[in-house]
Amino acid sequence: MRWYSLIILLFLSANIQAQFSVRLLLTEVATRKNDPIYVSGTFNGWQPAAEAYRLKPFAGGRLGIVLKDLPAGHYAFKFSRGAQKMESTADGRDIPDRLLTVEADGSFDFQVAGWKDDYPDKPKSYTALPTVRLLDSAFALPDLGRSRRVWVCLPKNYAQTGKAYPVVYFQDGQNLFNEQTAFAGEWGMDECLDSLVQQSFPGCIVVGIANGEAKRQQEYNPYDHLQFGAGEGKAYLKSIVEKLKPYIDAKYRTRKGVAHTYIGGSSMGALIATYALLEYPQVFGGAALFSPAFWVAPELYKDASTKAPAGKKIFLYYGGQESANLLGEVKKMETIFNAWPEVQKRTVYQPLGQHREAAWRGELALMFQWLSVGW
Repeated sequence: MRWYSLIILLFLSANIQAQFSVRLLLTEVATRKNDPIYVSGTFNGWQPAAEAYRLKPFAGGRLGIVLKDLPAGHYAFKFSRGAQKMESTADGRDIPDRLLTVEADGSFDFQVAGWKDDYPDKPKSYTALPTVRLLDSAFALPDLGRSRRVWVCLPKNYAQTGKAYPVVYFQDGQNLFNEQTAFAGEWGMDECLDSLVQQSFPGCIVVGIANGEAKRQQEYNPYDHLQFGAGEGKAYLKSIVEKLKPYIDAKYRTRKGVAHTYIGGSSMGALIATYALLEYPQVFGGAALFSPAFWVAPELYKDASTKAPAGKKIFLYYGGQESANLLGEVKKMETIFNAWPEVQKRTVYQPLGQHREAAWRGELALMFQWLSVGW
């Protein structure tokens, strides 16, 4: 009987760890049929023109690619002809991410109705509230040798009080406050903070740091990566801690101590926010982590286990419609977080949540309210 149970367990384990091959075929492309076409999604960090994900000719005039060794789970993806050349509807409107559920080997057919860059861009609306201001269009990050746009969102009543406020430093700043600058949808963080004022929220200052666009994968990763390149996360954080934070503390009324300084982000932004707790435990008291891309940096598990900073607050969100890689790796890191001394952790899991701004936006109010306990 024990041998039978062992066989069952081994069978279940094999299926849990199973990986599959999936063929994606384009049976029809409305225009620009001769241009290189790529697929990008949660399985490759949304790289829009990675040569390894370029579609190849298949029989019958089709284009296709075989994605190998995909764990079972949910994936989001789109076709493109490169950066800023995403697929669209036939009349140039945005389409939602394509969704793929992988449970076995399979082949899937698709059609591309049009390309976004074939249609003139319609001006996006300016949606930032008056509480948001552009701190600098080219704030120098000396350790990277680059500059970056930085926005600051102040509490609604900042000018009417003499209070000092906690500060939250958030990655992908162009997506936080303004549809006009957002590249993947706006979080509405300023509207969220504005509404929380009516709910006895003590208020905080949010600093939004624009990502490095083509350098995003490297700047948000402290480790070298075979596909994405040399990690620049340590240099990025050094500039945030040694250049940007002192500037913010000097210019605004901030509560400067570790108990009132937080960092946050989504996907790769959440990865670098996690590392910030390890590298600068004397600076950051906690982190807001939305759908962190831990799978990109397996070295992080060892560092998170050995460094184990004490007394940190962690807000962790992930959704059930994200990739299997992300789901498994988040649960693995959550076990490590639970072993940190005196950790305070709030985990939010949404079964239907996808890897996108709209999902993260829905959790902002809860995140701010939970982090602010004790401010």
